[in-house]
Amino acid sequence: MLADKDRIFTNLYGFQSPGLDAARKRGAWDNTKTLIDAGKDWVINEMKASGLRGRGGAGFPTGLKWSFMPKPDPNRPSYLVVNADESEPGTCKDREIMRNDPHLLIEGCLIASFAMGAHACYIYVRGEYILERERLQAAVDEAYAANLIGKNNVHGWPFDLYVHHGAGAYICGEETALLESLEGKKGMPRLKPPFPANMGLYGCPTTVNNVESIAVAPTILRRGAAWFSSFGAKNNAGTKLFCISGHVNKPCNVEEAMSIPFRELIDRHCGGVRGGWDNLLAVIPGGSSVRCVPAAQIIDCPMDFDSLGKLRSGLGTAAVIVMDKSTDIIRAIARLSYFYKHESCGQCTPCREGTGWMYRVMERMVEGRAQKREIDMLLDVSTRIEGHTICALGDAAAWPIQGLITHFRGEIEKRIDQYAANPHIDAVKVAAE
Repeated sequence: MLADKDRIFTNLYGFQSPGLDAARKRGAWDNTKTLIDAGKDWVINEMKASGLRGRGGAGFPTGLKWSFMPKPDPNRPSYLVVNADESEPGTCKDREIMRNDPHLLIEGCLIASFAMGAHACYIYVRGEYILERERLQAAVDEAYAANLIGKNNVHGWPFDLYVHHGAGAYICGEETALLESLEGKKGMPRLKPPFPANMGLYGCPTTVNNVESIAVAPTILRRGAAWFSSFGAKNNAGTKLFCISGHVNKPCNVEEAMSIPFRELIDRHCGGVRGGWDNLLAVIPGGSSVRCVPAAQIIDCPMDFDSLGKLRSGLGTAAVIVMDKSTDIIRAIARLSYFYKHESCGQCTPCREGTGWMYRVMERMVEGRAQKREIDMLLDVSTRIEGHTICALGDAAAWPIQGLITHFRGEIEKRIDQYAANPHIDAVKVAAE
């Protein structure tokens, strides 16, 4: 269990003020100039040594990502963009940082921008986050008033920070769709390459990072890379915010060490599974876009990128959705299918047509109004969508269905048999082949 002295987010639950004075008492803005005076190379090397992997879902090494930014060019400014469009179902960690500890994020933006030669940063906030944007904007105003950021700030690195409010589209959580939206265009993903590091916001070098990835940077630099990398398994270092929801006795957000076993995470912080461990059916371990994992496989699994990857799932955003045996697992995955159908931007044919097709088949499978041969057809279609779209929304729509069929095919077949055993006037529809 992570000791309180090792927690980075000490006001996660908002028991103290989010304001500047309270943040300074918690350690924010402590000797920030010393970190900047150490130089860009030191900051990037320390971030690399810490082993921090992106906390937005993909898990790409943060220090390495920062190092990809080209050297500053007087004719092309560089930008840092913070992805605060937290729209993944089950995920609710970044909102607590913006609402309760915004100065950690602002300080992280300054240091990360300095490391990449950027003098401006944009924080793109999810459209539904009203209080979070207000708290964050208030903290930005405090930082400007205290001359912590701005053109001639006390840290010696000219830096401006802008909070941009999105319009509430899930697709804008994808980094290139976010950049399109930030430029005032329709939020639709761009083809890559060129990657944002070469041609991002306004055609200039840009790095897009998650809120948590940026907010932990100042603490890592103060306490040292060795301290941060002492938590978690190899290649899965550090602490992590877990958002635990569903059928547990006490749903919560909690900061814990990476690689903590699932059973320990739930027992220590959530009071166990509702109805006891024998009542556990399945877990979606990283937000709705990763494959579900049955109880027998997840129960003692370390909660990190590599361990969950071996189960053909993923840590994602660490949004742990727990489902007990009262769950209609087919209906739950069908509801996710509807979400991805609804949120597809429609740019790529496999996603535009495929998500709607999969949802309609899933709806019939919920009722049992399907044929068993359609299960393999549905699985096959999901593989035609996965990996064949510009962004990862196609993958996100396919993986929950793949997890359902892989682990709970018997439930689908049982539902179909139950429907077939009862006389029905309407004919059973079959998906078009």
